[in-house]
Amino acid sequence: MGSRSNHAGRTLPRRGAALPLLLLIGLLPGCTSAPSTAADPVPSATAAVIAPVAPAQPPTAAPAPTLAERLALAAPDADPEVLALAVQAQRCAVGSGAVDPVERLAVIDYSRPSTEPRLWVFALADARLLYVEHVAHGKGSGANLATEFSNVEGSLQSSLGLFSTAETYVGGNGYSLRMDGLEPGVNDRARERLLVMHGADYVDPDQALRQGRLGRSFGCPAVRSGIAREMIDTLKGGQLLFAYYPDTRWLQGSRFLGCDQPAKIASAAGQTRGQASRP
Repeated sequence: MGSRSNHAGRTLPRRGAALPLLLLIGLLPGCTSAPSTAADPVPSATAAVIAPVAPAQPPTAAPAPTLAERLALAAPDADPEVLALAVQAQRCAVGSGAVDPVERLAVIDYSRPSTEPRLWVFALADARLLYVEHVAHGKGSGANLATEFSNVEGSLQSSLGLFSTAETYVGGNGYSLRMDGLEPGVNDRARERLLVMHGADYVDPDQALRQGRLGRSFGCPAVRSGIAREMIDTLKGGQLLFAYYPDTRWLQGSRFLGCDQPAKIASAAGQTRGQASRP
């Protein structure tokens, strides 16, 4: 029995022959798709959490330099601590009413040898250095280094502390500048002792190097003759001169140093009233 014919004479396949064909079709690639067994990705529980970024803060402006710091920049060879004391004394003197506001400040550092420049003159408004000069000390104060200071007539010693400049005159040392000492017991006898700024031929830096010291005065802050008149005219008429030496007693007792202390404020005010009442 191979095949059978229908009425039209066509040969029909046997029924059992269709099954292998269907199985073969089912095995062909791409014809059917198996269900995916891969799970959708799940966010990790350990994923990093990104913190919000804080807004940027504007940079903090640096504080403006103080007057003492500006003077130190203008005079890098000067001791900044001495300049700070000079500015403090100037501020205290003006703040207590001992003097009127000033435009210029001279600073002498007697802790330095006389063979070195140790006098600086500043314009305070713009912290400008006007002069750097040698300056003499008194014969009684020492040789190259000044170590002794006095307020006593006849001692031939220089005086420390804060001075107010006054009038000019022409005397035995030529054009000179009178000064009034502002510190009782320290320099307040400067006028009667004739402690004045003047020029002197013995203030010769070259000669000082040859002989080991500058020429000395009777206590006056003498300067070079060639600069004397110009410097005196710069400082005359109520400016300030601050003469420094690391004398513990003076540093602790000066009414113009540490004037933010209540006791010194009262002392400065009382002494100012006393000076104002003098004839």
